[in-house]
Amino acid sequence: MTASALPQTDASLVLKPPKLNVVPVRHYGRGVFAVVVGILVFLAIRGLAENPNLEWSIVGEYVFSPAILEGLQSTLLITIVSMVLILIVAIVIAVMRLSKSWVLSGFAAAYSFFFRAVPMIVLLIFVGNLGLFFQNFEFTIPFTEITVFSIPVRDVMTPFWASVIGLTLAGSGYVSELIRAGIISVSNGQWEASSSLGMSRGQTLRLIVLPQAMKVLIPPMGNEFIGLIKAVALVSVIGGGDILTVANAIGANTFRPLEMLMVVAIWYLIVVAVLSVGQHFLERRINKER
Repeated sequence: MTASALPQTDASLVLKPPKLNVVPVRHYGRGVFAVVVGILVFLAIRGLAENPNLEWSIVGEYVFSPAILEGLQSTLLITIVSMVLILIVAIVIAVMRLSKSWVLSGFAAAYSFFFRAVPMIVLLIFVGNLGLFFQNFEFTIPFTEITVFSIPVRDVMTPFWASVIGLTLAGSGYVSELIRAGIISVSNGQWEASSSLGMSRGQTLRLIVLPQAMKVLIPPMGNEFIGLIKAVALVSVIGGGDILTVANAIGANTFRPLEMLMVVAIWYLIVVAVLSVGQHFLERRINKER
């Protein structure tokens, strides 16, 4: 039967669906919770703004002072140098952990366990006071008294490098596990295909596996970077020269420690906000490329 042979339907006989009056579900609990949160935030802001023990004029005076800006620069420099070293060490540890050699794999597992178990502040204090344990960094040819080089520890282990080394040791333990997970997430077919093309395992790792793994790892690595820049504040316990070290020194001299802490908090909010926006756009670009 063709379409033209079908009986025509009278438009007046077609029943129209009744118009429904849709009433959205009312979330009374959600509204009450939002009001409570708003009141608490307002009270917290008013408590800070009207606190007689907090002189906001002093905060405004020091927030752009040269000493604070120099401390901020040191914070950013320590973060960047530490992150680069963390990535290098973490990739080496992750590759060793995946090695078929039980010696390398065992060493890498012990490294990750130790530096994830020991608190970061303990590592920083230990590295910062390394001069109390060793007088010199020296290399002597075994079974002889010939010293190739000898350098006083205190000349090398400055507060800046003590901070970088302490943060690198602590951070590489965590990041190595992230990178190991990223390498495992790449299918074995990539290894087999590269091997069939005559590529060595090193070439496959460097040219095929790691680029794919890093694409997966960039979002969590962004979080690690933000966490690291906040962890830099811990280096103030060894006088690392970061913004908190400078603020504590100014606060001790002016007897205004609370105002200096507010200055540090303001700068950390600004820096982390900028990094969070950058991480957002980076993750969105990666998601488009997948």
